[in-house]
Amino acid sequence: MTKRTFLITGASKGIGRALSERLARDGHEVIGLARRADDAHFPGKLRSVDLTDPVATDAILRELVSEYSFDGVVNNVGFVRLAPLGEITLDQLATSFSSNLNPAVQAVQALLPQMREKGWGRVVNVSSLVALGVAQRSAYAAAKGAMNSLTRTWGLELAATGITVNSVAPGPVETELFRENTPAGSDAEQRFLSLVPMRRLGKPAELAASIAFLMSEEAGYITGQTLYVDGGASIGRSSV
Repeated sequence: MTKRTFLITGASKGIGRALSERLARDGHEVIGLARRADDAHFPGKLRSVDLTDPVATDAILRELVSEYSFDGVVNNVGFVRLAPLGEITLDQLATSFSSNLNPAVQAVQALLPQMREKGWGRVVNVSSLVALGVAQRSAYAAAKGAMNSLTRTWGLELAATGITVNSVAPGPVETELFRENTPAGSDAEQRFLSLVPMRRLGKPAELAASIAFLMSEEAGYITGQTLYVDGGASIGRSSV
């Protein structure tokens, strides 16, 4: 196996942390970005940055590409705020798009010259099941739908370069943030589970395994795709 160097945004918790552990265990070098970088047990290098700040993001990316030779990036950081139609403000809509899409565009463009030079690279964008439509998530769903569109477009543009671009779209996953907003046994949890034919939440390690595959040598003939890792939620209801 060739040792690679990967950048992961939103790396300190949840899916990002599970993926960092998975890639490091597979022998790769992991550079993580997160708001807080005070985790002494992070399985790689963790750097602090507010990815909603484009100036700060540009500065840290410039610094990192001068220090490391990157082989890929996982755009995992995300921002969600709920609002039903009729209560969505334009500021909320703009914030959802900028917070979810700007860091991905900045990260890919910063690392692209290095990957082009190598003739090898991996980009995985973490999307969401909500891109298919979930009530009260118009702004977030639209941003993640746009992420899937970027995946297809970038996949086309880079298809002949050795760089693949794919999305992984999780369903409900039992992360720290999910549990903060959705206690075990709550009505909110039951509403989520009602969407999932498997009748359980996903595990961060399961998402990490899917993303790690798309980052691997073996996935070199897959590009422009969105993989739903959601317990069957994207294919329909198992009962009525």
